Amino acid sequence: MDREQFKHKSLLMKRIILAMFLMVATTQVFAQVRLGLTAHPNFGFLKIENGKGSGVSTGFSYGLMSDFEFAENYSFATGLTVTTINGKGTALNYQPYHGIAATNAEYDVKFKMQYLEVPLSVKLKTDEQNDIRWYGQFGLTADIRIGARQDVKSNNNTALADDVKAADFTKFLRAGMIIGGGMEYRMSGKTSLMGGLTYNNGLTNIAKDGASIRNHYVGLNIGVFF
Repeated sequence: MDREQFKHKSLLMKRIILAMFLMVATTQVFAQVRLGLTAHPNFGFLKIENGKGSGVSTGFSYGLMSDFEFAENYSFATGLTVTTINGKGTALNYQPYHGIAATNAEYDVKFKMQYLEVPLSVKLKTDEQNDIRWYGQFGLTADIRIGARQDVKSNNNTALADDVKAADFTKFLRAGMIIGGGMEYRMSGKTSLMGGLTYNNGLTNIAKDGASIRNHYVGLNIGVFF
């Protein structure tokens, strides 16, 4: 990493920390702020322009979640999570570790990406009945890469790269669009158990060097609000 890249990443991290601080500092202006913890699996897959995805791979997400209830049954939902998105597939002419790939050759690739993820979404909730509220959710995520590893195999199953660092071959930022839904069950007082599903559609290319690869995932959301 050169000096300019280091400065850029440091500045970006400072901005994120400042944004999180301002978010916490302004919570008093909202009628109700709910904080919680989440830890849940997700199921990732790839969309490759010159190739195809190959099934799903299990990842994981954990961190902080929060709801800012600005009106009855309406919330602004955000948080800060560490999210691993794994995915595999077959790419045409993709061989970043050994120079120029053979023409019209296919390679099996697996991306193991880890991001610091900040969701920005709106929740629409039903009225509570029998301690249960249902919700729908829509919004975006802004993701910063904090880890990247990759496997690459040739079409004769020869391992060209086995769980190697892939920061030089993947992009630092990722954006996604999220849509989901689920339920909250009030256990006692302000404590609620949350469960649902979220689909995160990757909007940006995660690969460099001319390749077009996007990663997506379905999250099985589990968390507790306090």
